[in-house]
Amino acid sequence: MAFSPSRLSVARRRRGLTKRALADAVGVAESTIMAYESARRTPPSTIIRRIARVLGFPLSFFEAKELERITEEAASFRALSRMKSAQRERALAGGELAIELNEWMESQFRFQPLDLPDLRPQSDPEAAAMALRTRWGLSDKPISNMIHLLEAKGVRVFSLAEDCEEVDAFSLRRGHQAFVFLNTMKSSERSRFDAAHELGHLALHQHGQALGRAAEAEATDFASAFLMPRSSVLAYAPKVPTIKNIIDAKKFWGVSAAALAHRLHEVGRLSEWHYRMLCIEIQRLGYRKAEPESAPRELSQALEKVFAALRKEKIQKVDVAQVLSWPLGELRALVFNLVLGARLGGGPVRDKPKVSLADKHLRLAN
Repeated sequence: MAFSPSRLSVARRRRGLTKRALADAVGVAESTIMAYESARRTPPSTIIRRIARVLGFPLSFFEAKELERITEEAASFRALSRMKSAQRERALAGGELAIELNEWMESQFRFQPLDLPDLRPQSDPEAAAMALRTRWGLSDKPISNMIHLLEAKGVRVFSLAEDCEEVDAFSLRRGHQAFVFLNTMKSSERSRFDAAHELGHLALHQHGQALGRAAEAEATDFASAFLMPRSSVLAYAPKVPTIKNIIDAKKFWGVSAAALAHRLHEVGRLSEWHYRMLCIEIQRLGYRKAEPESAPRELSQALEKVFAALRKEKIQKVDVAQVLSWPLGELRALVFNLVLGARLGGGPVRDKPKVSLADKHLRLAN
């Protein structure tokens, strides 16, 4: 029986298990699991079946081609210093599966090519944000949907169903492709800001090397300027920024009350004292965790069109999961809350369907 060491690593990390915890559950030594993952030893078929049962992955998953690992340096995490190792590894393993799903989708559909320039020569994040807006023809208009915009420019967007505060979002480049992963457990406004923040990383920073606090600050400044251009804020922001006025005005840009207050301070519409008083009030009212009058969640038009086309061919998500040799739950985790009306239920187990939709072009509007 063929065995893929990298897939053992992916499945283990997706379940949030250490090598020792998996070894205890399977009934082998920790050093044995280490040898399996490093390809120094191949597990016998009885142990592979036991591993598959413990991790909840089909046996065929461990027999498929190797998956390339995403290193910590290759991805940008917003809260890396507060993130537990298991949380980070689970998210990265989800990214590795997403890349496999993307490869499968690209074998069936033609997506938008990536249109994302390297803005590293721009020393100022705000100037870089406006340069990208100019290239994409956005002027200083509010962005109606960040996910649609990213997808229209060729960025692949997937979800993270990680129910923890520390895992906000991350992004990475892989060859000529760019990926953004959003935690859909957050508010719509925070998710939009996360998407713009990761766009800043993709445009301003070299993935594959460690990104420190300075890079995080640059990506945050980029996101603020990209979502709320200075000229737009100066023209449309409330002249008397009270909490009520900020809550009303934030809907224009699709940002949180805290983000708009910060941007007003940045562009000189709020004094230091006034900004601090607003921050205290936002904190007191609990608006940093529960966004007031939150907007509807943004959805993926690319994933919706993919699965709509598959449904027309009578191909359900359970079929896609079987083609990939995944548990259906892993497919849910990558598209959950990003596809409108997605029917993610199970259904009868069938033989792997033969899927052939190549050259169907997805037309995406930004």
